[in-house]
Amino acid sequence: MEQQRLIFNSRDELLRIDVPRIVYYEADGNYTYIVTTNKLKSAVCMNLGQMEDVLAQRLKEKKCLFARIGKKYIINLSYVYRINPLKKQLVLSDFNNFSFQLDVSKEALKNLKEIMAHIKI
Repeated sequence: MEQQRLIFNSRDELLRIDVPRIVYYEADGNYTYIVTTNKLKSAVCMNLGQMEDVLAQRLKEKKCLFARIGKKYIINLSYVYRINPLKKQLVLSDFNNFSFQLDVSKEALKNLKEIMAHIKI
């Protein structure tokens, strides 16, 4: 089976990323950072809402691998390790090579906890 990739092509550079290696997207104004399993962080010139639209268009049914969490993040649900609404912390990990701790609102984490309790990934 061929690996699905996202390609972002701008005037200055081309970025090609294997979808399963994307851990999360992080908003920063008019830019979105894409963070991968090897801890590379690349900026793309689009806001997080635009990135959501890109994921829906390009990934189709695989879009369900990702979820918008609050105003700042889109995460790969496959890497959710710990959700702690009281501490406002989300930990994403592959249990081997990386671990990212994100500060997320209590309400967004409660919603994520509910989603995670009902899906199979």
